[in-house]
Amino acid sequence: MGIKLTLLIVFFAVMVGVGIYSRRHTRSVDSFVLGGRAVGPWLTAFAYGTTYFSAVVFVGYAGQFGWKYGISSTWIGIGNALIGSLLAWVVLGRRTKVMTQHLNSRTMPDFFGERYGSNALKIVASIIVFVFLIPYTASVYNGLSRLFGMAFNIPYSYCVITMAVFTAVYVILGGYMATAINDFIQGIIMLGGIIAVIASVLTGKGGFLNAVQSLAQIPSDIPVTQGQPGAFTSFFGPDPLNLLGVVILTSLGTWGLPQMISKFYSIKDEKSINVGAIISTLFAIIISGGCYFLGGFGRLFDNEALHDAGTGAMIYDSIIPYMLSTLSDLLIGIVVVLVLSASMSTLASLVLTSSSTMTLDLLKDNVVKNMSEKKQVVTMQIFIVFFIVVSVLIALDPPTFIAQLMGISWGALAGAFLAPFLYGLYWKRVTNAAVWASFVTGVGITVSNMFIGYIASPINAGAVAMVSGLIIVPVVSLITPKPSKEKVDEIFTCYDEKVTITKKRSLEGN
Repeated sequence: MGIKLTLLIVFFAVMVGVGIYSRRHTRSVDSFVLGGRAVGPWLTAFAYGTTYFSAVVFVGYAGQFGWKYGISSTWIGIGNALIGSLLAWVVLGRRTKVMTQHLNSRTMPDFFGERYGSNALKIVASIIVFVFLIPYTASVYNGLSRLFGMAFNIPYSYCVITMAVFTAVYVILGGYMATAINDFIQGIIMLGGIIAVIASVLTGKGGFLNAVQSLAQIPSDIPVTQGQPGAFTSFFGPDPLNLLGVVILTSLGTWGLPQMISKFYSIKDEKSINVGAIISTLFAIIISGGCYFLGGFGRLFDNEALHDAGTGAMIYDSIIPYMLSTLSDLLIGIVVVLVLSASMSTLASLVLTSSSTMTLDLLKDNVVKNMSEKKQVVTMQIFIVFFIVVSVLIALDPPTFIAQLMGISWGALAGAFLAPFLYGLYWKRVTNAAVWASFVTGVGITVSNMFIGYIASPINAGAVAMVSGLIIVPVVSLITPKPSKEKVDEIFTCYDEKVTITKKRSLEGN
């Protein structure tokens, strides 16, 4: 216990110390929300990766989908790296930085308002962000607290409240720069921790080959291709279609999440995009691929403690904590700090995104006129506290499994925002009606499915919402009146602005 407590105390001290150090970056709105739009490649890449992966992935998703799909759940991690990280940086990174700086937009709702010339779009988008980031935040608290309970036997409620207090302290003190620096430190911890954990867990089962052989002997209700040793060690697992739905939601979904896209707003220069794309992809391969790979061996740890005493149903959120409970105190301490690192970075980004959206997009100029820079920053800090309190109240009595909570949040946000944001960066023909249609479709599919349940899994419902938006936006745009050519042309001039760069960055002109 002494080792685990020491690691925690050092961790929290460093996080708060960084918050105090970063206070000088909270004097203006741009500094508080975007780090002055001058954040380098390493900080940006690690901020992107650590915001992407949290206790939701490590405890909730890795446990649930590792149990369902076996080793094939590693495909989710590969999809996260190639689609959710590499392709996102290549397709969105540069254009997001250029257009949002040209429009002087600081948040995703602000982008919709400026890009499509509609204050109503901005207001509705900000409400969607605020409402649907709450269940995601609650799911992060939930996952982390289960791990704390395993390691320290601390009541769940105490864990949630402690996490909330420390997150609020360093985000309020240092804003985006504090989260970016802490994300870098936390990312290093995550990289070392996941490698050590995988090695230790597999060693406890006789090594990788023995663990695979044992997993291959576990029967499945779904038949596999002849010649394959077992459903849970097969290439695409026992349920490839549902596995694909998870890959789409967790990979393509990042393209429409405001807390992820905001990282591109703050990029410093061209080099930061190129280097950041590589770093974030490698980070995702190790962290996400490692988490799902570890979760794939969950069935080797099947135990009565993992089943509900009354119904016998599997408690998915307990699988990973139980797998780790047999490790040494030092390794358990490392795991706790690992997941704490992943979760606090995600929470910091979520609360900063939500508070900035409510302040800049909903209150400023709509409710409160002539809002000074200082008043905007103070208002955001107040909303950070409010957002955390609401999330904690939900986390203390969570309505469903971690994965389902996250699926609802990602499905609504990415389903509503992905298509109009992506097309808005590339296509001049997108209309306001198409954006409204995407908002209604994304939120409509996710919310209606919560009550009616016509799509069995909230994860698949989220994937359907995203794909639907990608189809609906171009169709509605083509059948509705064109937007003002003069205004759209002016917006897209940002891509044609001439710049001078060194030959080490480009060979143009040779």
